[in-house]
Amino acid sequence: MGRLEGKTVVVTGGGRGLGRAFAEHILREGGRVAIAEIDGEMGEKTAQELRAAGNDVFAHQTDISSAASLESLAAAVRERWGGLDGLVNNAAIASGIGGKRFDEIDETTFERVINVNIKGTWLAIRHLVPLMRERGKGKIVNLASDTALWGAPVLLHYVASKGAIIAMTRSLARELGEYNIAINSIAPGLTLTEATSTVAPGRHKLYVEGRAIQRQQFPEDVTGAAVFLLSDDADFITGQLLAVNGGFVFN
Repeated sequence: MGRLEGKTVVVTGGGRGLGRAFAEHILREGGRVAIAEIDGEMGEKTAQELRAAGNDVFAHQTDISSAASLESLAAAVRERWGGLDGLVNNAAIASGIGGKRFDEIDETTFERVINVNIKGTWLAIRHLVPLMRERGKGKIVNLASDTALWGAPVLLHYVASKGAIIAMTRSLARELGEYNIAINSIAPGLTLTEATSTVAPGRHKLYVEGRAIQRQQFPEDVTGAAVFLLSDDADFITGQLLAVNGGFVFN
């Protein structure tokens, strides 16, 4: 029996990259997954591929920066499963925004990153927590980034958004504890996915050479931590930050 046997989990941004890897690992552990993906076609394609292996999974086109979109997602989860056990807040704007100094970032891009990465995470929690409260228990895993721990340059808006995720996680732990809902954050290092394909080779080299375990980081290096935090083994862990980066940054 898997560690997440019978548990229902929403993965935002679950149609590709790290999000898909989270979904796949959760399913391998016996869970059921709702893929919340802004790219509806991609989300459905992924869901179909995962269902072909006999998994209980569905996709819902979701814009996490939209309260109405998340209300629709919550209604779909309730209709299908009657409740929710876990949420992985993975969706974020990460690709194609780096390389500019703080005084070169345009306001529109800055606001979009903040709107999706911070507000979107908050909205997802706001609209999905009621489904956990009804079950008397729940787990939330927020995706931060180790860029917020070492202060990565020429990426200020992204770093600021991920630093906010860490702070929000701690504050929410205080508020959600009374409902027996645990919330933690994971700070991955630079992980090889579609989202990091545009990252300059020099940044990849910096990470590999700076890690205690000197190699590239893959999605599979991150997903196990999320599965643990979603499982009953982590019932008494909340408000914590787990740096999963091969020892590039110690937390």
